[in-house]
Amino acid sequence: MNQFQGFRPEAVQFLIENRERNSKPWFETHRDQYETLLLAPFRQLIADLTPVMMAIDPDFDMRPAINRTISKIYRDTRFSNDKSLFRDTMWLVVRRMGEDWRTSAPGFYFEISPHGYRYGMGFYEASRDVMDRFRVHIGRKTEMFRKTIRFLKESGRFTLNGENYKRPLPGDFPEDVQAWFQKKSFYLSCDREHDDVLFSPGLSGDLTEGFEMLAPAYRFIIEALAADY
Repeated sequence: MNQFQGFRPEAVQFLIENRERNSKPWFETHRDQYETLLLAPFRQLIADLTPVMMAIDPDFDMRPAINRTISKIYRDTRFSNDKSLFRDTMWLVVRRMGEDWRTSAPGFYFEISPHGYRYGMGFYEASRDVMDRFRVHIGRKTEMFRKTIRFLKESGRFTLNGENYKRPLPGDFPEDVQAWFQKKSFYLSCDREHDDVLFSPGLSGDLTEGFEMLAPAYRFIIEALAADY
């Protein structure tokens, strides 16, 4: 039986107001709202996703802990011109234990903000070595990769995102593959406005279906990173 019952519209309003107030005393006074409207649903969502994610990769870390699978509400302002104390966005990230999904290994994510919500798979900013390995693997297994990413066109749910190199890298590939080959880093994303799905128990099923759709692409990336080239 699913634990997740949906986010409430008040969760979005809390993110907005908490960021606008920008006050630790205000946050502490309203901490119970944060825990009820955001933290508890995120933990329930992770619990619902655990079976499918462990089937995708048994090395995933599914512990529902802050700063592990769940983002902090506080911002790190040390290296930012924006000194706001709080985020107006919260997310979960599922990645392998000990791996940094931002640079060295892909991860699955879900994010909610005042502007909408999104989910998908990929890197925050893949290292150059990771992308070089990925491109070599594409070159050696081009047709397999084309079959792996066919779902993007067939489903229309996810889009490929990420910055391209200003000068195209040499590579003679079909258009669908070339789009990946030229990325400095990448992620696949389904972006939506706030809708009935977000505020219903059906969100966990929607994420499950989407993450299963992304699983073959995730496995291709992991295979690329493990290849002895």
